[in-house]
Amino acid sequence: MGATRAAAALEAAGLPCVAGAPLASRAYWRLGGPAELYLEVDSLDALVRAVQIARAHAIAVTPLGNGSNLLIADAGVPGLVVRLLGQLRDAEIDEATGVARVGAGLLNAVLLKRLERAGWAGLGCLAGVPGTMGGAVRMNAGTALGVLADVLIDVQIVDVDGVVRTLPAAALAMRYRWAELPAGAIVASARVHVHRDPDGAERAAVAHHIARRAATQPLDQPSCGSVFKNPPGDFAGRLIEACGLKGTRVGGAQISDKHANFIVNTGGASAADVLALIRAARGAVFARFGVDLEPEVHAAGAWGVDWPLPPAAAHVPSPGAQP
Repeated sequence: MGATRAAAALEAAGLPCVAGAPLASRAYWRLGGPAELYLEVDSLDALVRAVQIARAHAIAVTPLGNGSNLLIADAGVPGLVVRLLGQLRDAEIDEATGVARVGAGLLNAVLLKRLERAGWAGLGCLAGVPGTMGGAVRMNAGTALGVLADVLIDVQIVDVDGVVRTLPAAALAMRYRWAELPAGAIVASARVHVHRDPDGAERAAVAHHIARRAATQPLDQPSCGSVFKNPPGDFAGRLIEACGLKGTRVGGAQISDKHANFIVNTGGASAADVLALIRAARGAVFARFGVDLEPEVHAAGAWGVDWPLPPAAAHVPSPGAQP
């Protein structure tokens, strides 16, 4: 009932949404159920109105971003799913200060190309990271070239009540693949430091990183990139491979035989298949090494179970599972 009334209120506010919109085609894993309500917003004002309407009708709001780090439940996502377009994908550079304001909906790859064409650098840490600036903030995204926290100045958010706030980077307590954002907050934009790259040092480092990524990761199959965070002093992929799980399948999902910290959709995989492999890898690594792998991917939607289960309760595929 809340969603029906929210949809009517959104329509009345000039924000028509779609009921039951499929999400699988909008997510990197190419799986998962529909959004109860799906809305694309093209301005900060529109985002604020949408959040306020959702709040008034007691329905949750889930930002979709580029769907590159989400495991969407087979049952779909209740409430309102929003995607940021238009002005929320703009980027402006203050050449006097070397500060760029980047809309949260802007794809990282597009941002890097725009910076390169304008003669700016500084965000090489996002090279090969397939998400948006909003997701990059939430995850403190990064690579061997650095992390977003190195250059982040502040973020503009819309909080759960639909109030626009600006938070300095220091308030986010950013750490490895994490930022302390207020519960329910949606990132609208971020300000970052950029700089010139006259000798092409960053371009060269990015090119090397992208080439290495292509050689070591299964980029030709649907996945969400690294499933688990690397534990201190080690690599999740090495631990999973050491447990003999590389290539293990559940339904249409497979722990990649190219990189064990990737779970790929070989065709027709369900979210439940992926979750089974996440539990299997987490449980096996905990049983053998005593290391509790922390998922890097985020779950979205109606799961009906705690996600993910503790290692002790994780399901390990039977010996009959296809290798």
